[in-house]
Amino acid sequence: MKEEQATGLVRTGPRIVEVGEDGAGQRVDNYLTRILKDIPKSRIYKMIRKGEVRVNGGRVKPTTRLKPGDSLRVPPVRTRPQAAQTFMGSRQLELLEAAILHEDERLIVLNKPAGIAVHGGSGVSFGVIEGLRRLRPKCSLELVHRLDRETSGCLLVSKRRSTLRALHEQIRAGTMDKGYRLIARGIWPLSIERVDAPLHKYVTASGERRVKVSDEGKPSLTSFEVLAGAATATLMAATLHTGRTHQLRVHCQHVGHGILGDEKYASDAQLADDRAAGVQRLCLHAERIALADDVVFEAPVPDDFSRIWARLAGMAPDDSAGSAAEHR
Repeated sequence: MKEEQATGLVRTGPRIVEVGEDGAGQRVDNYLTRILKDIPKSRIYKMIRKGEVRVNGGRVKPTTRLKPGDSLRVPPVRTRPQAAQTFMGSRQLELLEAAILHEDERLIVLNKPAGIAVHGGSGVSFGVIEGLRRLRPKCSLELVHRLDRETSGCLLVSKRRSTLRALHEQIRAGTMDKGYRLIARGIWPLSIERVDAPLHKYVTASGERRVKVSDEGKPSLTSFEVLAGAATATLMAATLHTGRTHQLRVHCQHVGHGILGDEKYASDAQLADDRAAGVQRLCLHAERIALADDVVFEAPVPDDFSRIWARLAGMAPDDSAGSAAEHR
């Protein structure tokens, strides 16, 4: 009891969950991650490995696909009571509602603000998906993909399991195009139009997740285009051909022109220069997503991003958008 009072977690007993249509075709590990929002993925994999999770009475693997009507045994866990799982104030919910660029019966498209996580966890009490579930309580919402907390821009959230499966297939097939705008440190060489460097994920001694260029990594390819130049920075467009964690941030850093405001990969001296130049955010924005059926969603560049570039380029803020357009 004292432990529960100190942590806010409550131990629940084992339960049987009947899988509905919203779980059709979903992997067991992903389904459990969705319904056990306070449980780390490492704990979920351990439960599966030890046989604590059962489907129709039998042991399963994390990759086992579920079917409607399956009986899923969820073992005892410590979790927050439903009412306390997520807190978002009315102002935060209003900002989230205002960030919606498009909504139909299948999909929500947001222009995610920088500084907001896409989901809660790892010290973050709430994120975009928790807020949207508050705003749309009757919808079965799932993130189609992710953006780093520090990155702003286009984020897709599905309202149907069939939509989620179809969009994930596009991602796997490489038919979903993602375009970004960024401000790189220094003068970007016009000769560097592509960065083809394998990326490897690792964990630092302090437990922080990082990515580095390594022959042991997965193939990773990014295309770059210079939009405009300034004395100390370059406005860039970038297209991801693979979707690795921190791909743009690490590829830019790898060629010696890291993204301004990158607290994870820049040196202390570089960050000090960024702050002195008035850069208070990661200058990376997910500007465009094009789906396989020629549907295109675009997220306007945020005002704070435009103001940073305007200062760096030495022009009035009202001229920044037009100047960038001239270089495209």
